[in-house]
Amino acid sequence: MSGTPSRSDAVPFGEAMRTWARIAALSFGGPAGQIAVMHRILVEEKRWLGERRFLHALNYCMLLPGPEAQQLAIYIGWLMNRTAGGLMAGALFVFPGFLAIMGLSILYALFGDVGPVSALFFGLKAAVLVVVLQAVIRVGQRSLRNPVMVGLAAAAFVGIYAFNVPFPLIILTAALVGYVGSRAGLSAFQNGGGRAGRAGADVPDAETLLGEATPDHARPNLRWALTVSGVVLALWAAPVLALGFGLGWDNVFTQIAVFFSKMAVVTFGGAYAVLAYVAQEAVRTYHWLKPGEMLDGLGMAETTPGPLIIVTQFVGFMGAFRGAHGLSPLLAGVLGGVLTTWVTFTPCFLWIFLGAPFVEALRGAKALNAALAAITAAVVGVILNLAIWFALHVVFRQVQDAHYGPVTLGVPVLASVNLPSLLLSLAAAVAAFRFKVGVIPLLLACSAVGVLYYFVTGATPGGR
Repeated sequence: MSGTPSRSDAVPFGEAMRTWARIAALSFGGPAGQIAVMHRILVEEKRWLGERRFLHALNYCMLLPGPEAQQLAIYIGWLMNRTAGGLMAGALFVFPGFLAIMGLSILYALFGDVGPVSALFFGLKAAVLVVVLQAVIRVGQRSLRNPVMVGLAAAAFVGIYAFNVPFPLIILTAALVGYVGSRAGLSAFQNGGGRAGRAGADVPDAETLLGEATPDHARPNLRWALTVSGVVLALWAAPVLALGFGLGWDNVFTQIAVFFSKMAVVTFGGAYAVLAYVAQEAVRTYHWLKPGEMLDGLGMAETTPGPLIIVTQFVGFMGAFRGAHGLSPLLAGVLGGVLTTWVTFTPCFLWIFLGAPFVEALRGAKALNAALAAITAAVVGVILNLAIWFALHVVFRQVQDAHYGPVTLGVPVLASVNLPSLLLSLAAAVAAFRFKVGVIPLLLACSAVGVLYYFVTGATPGGR
C-alpha cells in the first residue's frame, strides 16, 4: 500500500462522504476534540493515512488563519478525493454546526432574557471554562514534547498575556526559532520538535491506504492552484463588495462582511487563539454584544458539532439582529449569521487549495517541519491566555486592567466574585479531570444545575 493509488480517488467518494458525515456528527468539544476524532477515525480505524502525514498536515493548518480542524478536514479530503473531496469534507464539517447555532441564536435572541434560558447559559459558562482548560492540556500533550517546546509555549503566553504582543508576531517568531534551530542541528527541533512515541504506537505512512508517495493530483500544479483559488476568492469577495457598494460601508451587513473577512486573514492559530480578538472587537468596537453574551455564544459552540469558530455566526446574528434597519430583527439576524459563516469559512478552502500541494512537496523538509511544530507549541501559550481570560470573566463580575510599566494584566475585583459560578466551575473541573466525565455530559449536567439553581432560588447569578 505504499505507492500512489492508481485510481482517481484513494477511497470511493460515497464511502468518503459517509466517513466525513460521521466525523462531522461527532466533532464536539472544540479543535482539540475534533482533531482527536479525525485522528482516531482516519488514522487508527480507517488507516487512510499515517501518523507523520497527519501531523504534517495539522502543523500546516495550525500555521494558517482560521479554524485548523476544518482546514485539516479540507486538506485530508483533498488528499483522498481531489478537489471535490476537499469541498465535500470542508462543507460537511461545518454544516451541522451551522444549523445548530442558527437555531440556538434564534432561541437566544427571542428568549435569552427569560429566567430558565438565562440560567441554562449560566451553567454552560462554567462547563466551557473547564473544556477550554482541557484543550490547553490536550494540545500541549501533543506538541510540547521537550523542554524547548515548553519554553516556546511559555514565552508565547507571557508575550500575549502580559505585553500584548500581536499574535502574528508570536507566530512569525516561533517559526523563525524552529527553522533556525533545525538548521543549526539542535536535537529539540529534529523530527518536527517531538520525541519518538512508544514502540508500535504510531501508524506508519507505508501501512496506510495513501502510502508514503505523493498522489499525482497533490503535486504542485500552479495552473490548477491559481484557477481553483481564483474561483474561491471570487466567491468570498463578491458578497463583501456587493454589500459595500450597494448598501454603503457603514451598513451593519457590510461591517459584518468586512470584519469577519479581515478576521479570516489576520487571525492565526485556530479558534481559541482567535476568540479574544473577536470578543474585543465585537464588544468594544462594534457593540454587537455584551461580554457575557460572548461567553454564551462560546457555550453554544462547545455544545454543537463543528468548528468552535462557528461562534462567529452567533456574533454576526446578534449584530444584525440589533443593528439592521428596514428588516424584521429575526430575518436580519438570520441573514447576518449566514453572511458571517460564508466569509469566515470560504477562505479556508483558498488557503488549502493554494498552499497544500506545495506543502506536500516539502513534506520531507526538516527545517519546515520544525518551524511548523514550533508554531504549534507557541499556540498552546495563546490558548492558555484565552483560558485565563475566560476564567476571570466567568468567576468574577468585574475585571480591571492594571498597568505595571510595559506589563498590562487583567486583575479581578475580588469583592465581585461570583460564588455560584466559582463553585460550579470547581465541581465541573473535578468531574472532568478526576472522574473523566465527557464533554457533552459535562455541558448537559452544568446546564441542568444552572436551571435547577434558578428554580430553587429564583435568581440567575450569571446574567449577560
